[in-house]
Amino acid sequence: MLREEAEERLRALAGDHARLRDDQWAAIEALVVDRRRVLVVQRTGWGKSAVYFVATALLRELGEGPTVIVSPLLALMRNQIAAAERAGITAVTINSANPEAWDDIYAQVAEGMVDVLLVSPERLNNPDFRDNVLPELAESAGLVVVDEAHCISDWGHDFRPDYRRLATLFAQLPPGIPVLATTATANARVTRDVAEQLRLPAELLPDGTGPAESGGADTLVLRGPLERESLHLSVVRLPTAEQRLAWLAQTLHELPGSGIVYTLTVAAAHEIAGHLREQGLEVAAYSGQTDPAERLAAEDALLNNKIKALVATSALGMGFDKPDLGFVVHVGAPQSPVAYYQQVGRAGRGVERAEVILLPGTEDRDIWAYFASLAFPPEPVVRTTLRTLEERGVMSTPALETAVDLSRSRLEMMLKVLDVDGAVRRVKGGWEATGESWAYDTERYTRIAAERRAEQQAMLDYLTTTECREQYLRGHLDDDSATPCGRCDNCTGRHRSPEISARAVESARERLSRPGVEIEARKQWPTGLPDLSGRIKADLGAEPGRALGRLTDIGWGNRLRDLLNGADGPMADDMFKAVVQVLSAWDWRERPVAVVNVPSATRPLLVRAFAERLAQVGRLTYLGELGYRAGTPGQQFNSAKRVQAIRNTLAMPKELSASIAQCGGPVLLVDDRVDTGWTMTLGAALVRHAGAPAVLPLALATTS
Repeated sequence: MLREEAEERLRALAGDHARLRDDQWAAIEALVVDRRRVLVVQRTGWGKSAVYFVATALLRELGEGPTVIVSPLLALMRNQIAAAERAGITAVTINSANPEAWDDIYAQVAEGMVDVLLVSPERLNNPDFRDNVLPELAESAGLVVVDEAHCISDWGHDFRPDYRRLATLFAQLPPGIPVLATTATANARVTRDVAEQLRLPAELLPDGTGPAESGGADTLVLRGPLERESLHLSVVRLPTAEQRLAWLAQTLHELPGSGIVYTLTVAAAHEIAGHLREQGLEVAAYSGQTDPAERLAAEDALLNNKIKALVATSALGMGFDKPDLGFVVHVGAPQSPVAYYQQVGRAGRGVERAEVILLPGTEDRDIWAYFASLAFPPEPVVRTTLRTLEERGVMSTPALETAVDLSRSRLEMMLKVLDVDGAVRRVKGGWEATGESWAYDTERYTRIAAERRAEQQAMLDYLTTTECREQYLRGHLDDDSATPCGRCDNCTGRHRSPEISARAVESARERLSRPGVEIEARKQWPTGLPDLSGRIKADLGAEPGRALGRLTDIGWGNRLRDLLNGADGPMADDMFKAVVQVLSAWDWRERPVAVVNVPSATRPLLVRAFAERLAQVGRLTYLGELGYRAGTPGQQFNSAKRVQAIRNTLAMPKELSASIAQCGGPVLLVDDRVDTGWTMTLGAALVRHAGAPAVLPLALATTS
């Protein structure tokens, strides 16, 4: 009997006492017997991977081809391969980390030696893979699986443009190939959107057959309750960053086992991890910028309880599976209840009690606003992109940057969406316009933006709600089965004490007020500029610079944002003293002898007073400021556009050039903030060209 065989396969995967849940069997039966398209929305730890591994084993026994799993993260792929091995299934992966093995893997798949092939969604639109491998793979696949399927929907909290092209893949699959999509975090709207994209097109239904005979045109949706009986949710509201950091350091010692401390930014992850280590806690920082080998080592350290916590951004999310994770603490609130519930779902899968604590910050809204600024670009920018491709033919992304004023990440995101919409196509060498008509869906983008704002407000309301916290979160996932959990701080009336020792607060304050971050000097000119290319000449380059702090820091970041967003004028004395500390700790090869400042259109008093005061205190010569030929560069979002704009406006006054030539030593080049770094780079080139032997950039704030 098929179910008995499925139970045997499950025991090989999960242990002798494992039994299929009813919905697990319903999904397996729909895939293996009815060859349907199935969407499974179940809580983290429910056993969604068991569905596709058991279904794979049964389909392979029937002589079907390999399962293709679209999986978003390398960490997730690693866990899936390990799980497949336990079930006696041969699984391999194609990803950016193993290109040297791709040809061998393709050959193994063709020879029938592979049961499961894991690919990233980005791989689906690689020209070679899309044109030469994917068609044959789609024809021969026994099952197609999409993990973390909420990424398909741009209504979801973690939309990824590469996932959108899966709808095209689904539509091109031959009849009879079952499709499974799984996720733990999809509200009703996202569930409907994903189910609709999975739906078998009417034209693929054989004539005269109904849904039952064809395997079903409609997607079978199996959605269960999202309750996590081990989670104990609480919120601790503290007014300052140093109090939150001190409370965390004090409390982490008391939390059970090992866990995750989530932050909203990379800077905060490193800052918090540094302080916790100073307080004697074994922790490691983890983000999307962490070297892959270091990330793997950090994951293994947490999995094996060698450290108390990973201090991580959302890069540690989907796919990280540690059943005995004892706690999840957020320093800063995610943008939505759905995103928050997904992250806290990492905890307590295999323990009776897991602590979930949120420490919201006053800076959270500023960080949300920054992420919101990365949404789909306005129509004029999109039309410029399409027109440029139509006029110039195939262009690489860097070449497009010279014509389209978007950052690299936003430009690539937009191109991926246009690719899915059929307006452009990725080819060898870059992108080309297809010539197909395309309409800007203003209404949809407006509604998505409104949905994001509503989600942010819902997260703010979570902080102050007096109702059950788990019920509140599950309600925003449209889980109608939610009832008061009886475990959270609101249900029990036991709220965590915000009390912290004065010594702990002072220690955290010292850490957060510790000034100084390095500004890395630009080494290469942007690609695509007609007369600037390759490495920046040594005699025009700047030295590595310094800034008081990052705008995303939880310490100086708050004060720097207030300063740069406020009225123009000199900075406070304590902030200037902190800058002097940065200068005192600077290990420059040769001490500067003079100061020059970058001109500022928005904060001229702040920047000029800053430069003059530095010269006075440091006994340096204040030489003056660079000038503008006409107007100011304005705001640009990519390197090529930024360099072009600055070159057209930034100028070296004759009097200043003569003074620099006579100064005879390194020059401190001062500005209020560094974003892309190109203003400092081009300003340094002007100062070096005037005769300065070295330029040392100094800014109050940097964004990276």
